[in-house]
This record gives sequence, structure tokens and C-alpha cells, in this order.
Amino acid sequence: MSEEVTTDAVAPPAEQASKLTNAQKARIERNLAKAQRLREAKLVLHPFKDLASNKDGSHPEAALSQGSSVIKVQGTKYIDSGGGFLLEQPVLPAAPGAAGLNKSAEETPPILDDAIAIPVQYEECLECGDMFADSYLFNNFGHSVCDKCRDNDDRHALITRTEAKAEYLLKDCDFDKREPKLRYISRKNPHNVRWGEMKLYLHQQIHQRALEVWGSEEELVRQHESREDKREVGKARKYNKQMKQLRMEVRSSIYTKKTHAVHEHEFGPDTYDAEEDTYTHTCITCPYSETYEKM
Repeated sequence: MSEEVTTDAVAPPAEQASKLTNAQKARIERNLAKAQRLREAKLVLHPFKDLASNKDGSHPEAALSQGSSVIKVQGTKYIDSGGGFLLEQPVLPAAPGAAGLNKSAEETPPILDDAIAIPVQYEECLECGDMFADSYLFNNFGHSVCDKCRDNDDRHALITRTEAKAEYLLKDCDFDKREPKLRYISRKNPHNVRWGEMKLYLHQQIHQRALEVWGSEEELVRQHESREDKREVGKARKYNKQMKQLRMEVRSSIYTKKTHAVHEHEFGPDTYDAEEDTYTHTCITCPYSETYEKM
């Protein structure tokens, strides 16, 4: 038994189009027109596109108003680009003969330049000798060193106030009252955020202030040695006191308290007073006397 396979030839597009009814052709045309309108509605023209293509000599403001809207905010005109942001309207020269065409339009106020020329003061770097206008050390500590010569690890390291007082034996008045006052920057304490902020000073300026207070580095070293000796003497005295207290607790029989001897009176013969009917005797070793009655 043989099977017969029949295949229909695919008609070309021209023949398929000829087979469409008039209703189908009309629906296709309506869909194409609708898609074209949607494509034109979604198209956003750049606000300066018409300005660039304005070659017929028409007024520039008229070209800007096409496809965009002008918004005035605090005296400045902005152009709504339609893309979610505003562009500042440029000040364009008016075309000749256009003054009479737009008499009712608001005139653009003239732009006044109120900027004040401030002279820039340059400083000379103490390290390289170059001139600079701005640097980290000069702005924060008044130290004339440019940023390229700044050495955070050695020459221009920072030191806390507590470390400076311990290393250079300085007091609070040496930081805040002695002229010129030392400048510092504040930073949060890295050990605990709840503590107060740290005051960081320039190590080089702290060293210079210590020389002003003590006169020389030799005197500073001498003061350190003197305080170290006093500290050692205090430690030895405290140690001896603690050891003595420990020995007294362990062997209390050896350590007895010294008490003053009590004076005992030695009275002489009694003296009788007939009027008062009393007797009086006086101590032989001291001027104490005692009066009493005999029962």
C-alpha cells in the first residue's frame, strides 16, 4: 500500500496581498497609522535642535519655544527639555528688526558681573622653596609646607595633647594661653566613640614650644631625669611601707605599740582644814593636790 504525499506550493507575497480582502487591508492601514503616531509622540526633540536648524533668519526665542517650554525660576529662565531636567536658557542676541515684533514679551534683564577680584596670596615652601597658594599643613596649622613636601610619618607627624604633655612636660597653659596659641585638628577617639574628641597637634610645633618653655633640650632631659628619680623614690617608699605592714600582720608579736608611761602620784602628809572639815594632800613629784573628806 503506497502513501501519497501532496504539498501545496507557497504563494508569493504579491499573490498573498492580492488575496486580502478590503476589510483586512483597511485594518492594516489603520494599525500602521496608529504605530506612526505613537512613534512621533514618544520622540523628544532636543531643545536646541530647532535653534541649530534655524537658518531662515527667524527670531531665536521663537525657535526655542518649539518642542519645549520655558520656565522662569527666581528671575532665571530655564528650558524644559522633556527628559526630566532643565537647561538654562542662553542669552542670545536679538535679530535686527525683531524689536517691534515682540514688544509684549518680557525683556531679558542684563547680566551684571558682581564678582570681586580677590588677590591670591602665595606662600613659600620651607622645604623646597616653591610658591604655593593652598596646602593641608598651612590651612590647618599655619605651617608653610606644600602638599608635595608633606611627610606624615616623620617630619610632619601629628601628636595628641596627652602624649605631648607626657613627652615634653607641657601644661595646658602652654597650649592655650602662651602666644602664639597652637593650632590643632579634632578627630574622633579611635578607642571609644563615646569619649571626647582627640586634639591632634603638629609634632614639630610641639617640639618648638617645649624649647621655648624649658630653654634647651638638655634642660628638658634634666627635668625628665629629675621626675623619674622622684618617681622611683616614691615607689620605694610605698614598697617599704607595704612590706612593713605585711610583716606586722604575719609576726604581730614582734611589733608592739609604744605607749607613754602613766604617772602615779605620791602624796605627802594630809593637812586638815577645821573650818571646812576637809583634808588635803599634795603629790611630791608634781604640783597636783587633792581635797577630800573622811567619813
